[in-house]
Amino acid sequence: MVSATDRSGPASPGRAACPVVALVSSAGGLTATGTVLAGLPSELDAAVIVLQHMAPDHKSLLPEILGRRTLLPVAAAYDGQPLVPGRVAVAPPGSHLLVSGDRRLALTPSGPYPPSRPSADLLLVTLALAAGPDAIAVVLSGKGNDSATGAAAVHRFGGTVVATDAATSNHFDMPAACIVQDATVDHVVPLDQVAPLLVGLLRRPRLGAGTPG
Repeated sequence: MVSATDRSGPASPGRAACPVVALVSSAGGLTATGTVLAGLPSELDAAVIVLQHMAPDHKSLLPEILGRRTLLPVAAAYDGQPLVPGRVAVAPPGSHLLVSGDRRLALTPSGPYPPSRPSADLLLVTLALAAGPDAIAVVLSGKGNDSATGAAAVHRFGGTVVATDAATSNHFDMPAACIVQDATVDHVVPLDQVAPLLVGLLRRPRLGAGTPG
């Protein structure tokens, strides 16, 4: 399901902030992200952020493509968007995607130069600071080491880090860069086990209490 302009307001006053799942990837990430989203239920009690590296001038069809793989509403992220459960926000080209202290999304121009664009590290570090133990970082297929610093931040602030294994990652560089860091990754699983793992984590009373996998 795809909404071209998802302008949902903030959660109702007094409602507890929901968990936030960030799916980050680069090369090979389209298939990997679609596989994870396809396994998530429509009543998912978490907000989902999708970030995949792409050129700033790329015309992205990622929301439309992913929207055909999942029961969850999918739309391009917009500046000031609140993070609400059961919705998927996709980082647009040409912007880094950040999470503010009140758990809203913020877009900043990425420019023509590195770091990786959009930056998984920038997203995950700000998510860690904003959401703490409510954050779940999922590192999928990709080249390079973008996400390693961000995953360490998610771990440091009590969140959960998941990475796909070598056998099921088209490009293992990004997951491997997180896995080699001591005690950063809580679960290393095959791609087809990521969605069931997320559902299980979201049923726990507290996030960030997983045993390393």
